[in-house]
Amino acid sequence: MNPSPPAWLRWAPALFVFLWSTGFIGSRLGAPFAEPLTFLSWRYAAAVTLLLTAALATRAAWPARPAVAAHAAVAGLLVQGAYLSGVFCSVARGMPLATVSLIVGLQPILTAMAAGPLLGERLSPRQWLGIALGFAGVILVVSAKWSGVSTDPAAYAWLVFALAGITGGTLYQKRFCGAVPMLTGGVIQYAAAGAVTVAAAWATETMAVRWTPQFAFALGWLVLVLSFGAIGLLFTMIRHGEASRVASLFFLTPPVTAVMAFLLFGEALPAAALAGLAVSAAGVALVTRR
Repeated sequence: MNPSPPAWLRWAPALFVFLWSTGFIGSRLGAPFAEPLTFLSWRYAAAVTLLLTAALATRAAWPARPAVAAHAAVAGLLVQGAYLSGVFCSVARGMPLATVSLIVGLQPILTAMAAGPLLGERLSPRQWLGIALGFAGVILVVSAKWSGVSTDPAAYAWLVFALAGITGGTLYQKRFCGAVPMLTGGVIQYAAAGAVTVAAAWATETMAVRWTPQFAFALGWLVLVLSFGAIGLLFTMIRHGEASRVASLFFLTPPVTAVMAFLLFGEALPAAALAGLAVSAAGVALVTRR
């Protein structure tokens, strides 16, 4: 049985969508100055350092049993390691942000399909209609951006890898990580993802970094706002709600990412994108309304 949600959690979905969407912007800002796995290695190292410091300072409780810590590590490998490495490597290979957010935005469909047999969750016809509307809205948002999409097969492979990671991680977090303390669990998750990512970067990249102000800002934003704020909100919402409901929020990230790309990088926002934003919002409302 899920613990009673705190009152502030009613504002969490809107804040989460905004913060999560900025992650795509941050990956693009930092991409010119470091290879993707190297970029992520620095992000994980900074996140582990800050979280561990906070855990020690507050004397936060650690997982009571090794099995609980192991579950946290698996969730970290999926949500942090697989998802983020897939996104960063795809962006580094030239995949437009709108297309990246579209493909990984398919997560709610996969989560809804798997949540029934794995978690015992059932979706009503209204919620399935919401998922269909959300998917249609995502297509509308990026429909004008298919020209110029990267044709590198590896870029698409990385996105499939990311999609599998975030879908599996959401389900695994809901099923096995309810007893994981939030703060110390974060240390374990980032440490597990970081260990694998550093090893992969050492084997496949030069690990060189150009420490420009833009890269430092992108890294700081991804560590402080995404690694702490967005991921913390995600796991809190998963703990207090159905996995399929939480996953439906990812339908809103492509429209919001498209708006941010327009404001920050001057990417045109066609009428289809505005229509898609409205359609996705309606779909999310249908899926998440109790």
